[in-house]
Amino acid sequence: MEHVGVSKPVVGITVPTGYSFNLDGTAIYLTMAALFVADAMGKPMSIGEQVGLLLFMIIASKGAAGVTGAGLATLAGGLQSHRPDLLDGVGLIVGIDRFMSEARALTNFAGNAVATVLVGTWTGEFDRA
Repeated sequence: MEHVGVSKPVVGITVPTGYSFNLDGTAIYLTMAALFVADAMGKPMSIGEQVGLLLFMIIASKGAAGVTGAGLATLAGGLQSHRPDLLDGVGLIVGIDRFMSEARALTNFAGNAVATVLVGTWTGEFDRA
């Protein structure tokens, strides 16, 4: 991010903070995977349940930053607490979780890069040249 033009102090604070708290890709994956599992099992969620699930998974995604398989464990934990009847459906996505982990990482990186540039711009520490 320094090569893009953001100052070193801003990068030093924003990037590590982003990888702990700005996990857009993980939150999107957890929500979409839960909706897929619900639909695949023939137990679709109402709009209210979907909004509640989204809010829950945004918070739950903060615990999935550790290792590659953490997203799947967080999904299972989230389903257990939100809709326990869907927990058996987690097995449906085990095969694609490794590939989806790469997509999560890419989305998380893009979100953190944008956040770093925005913070650099807001603080006047971004050199556009």
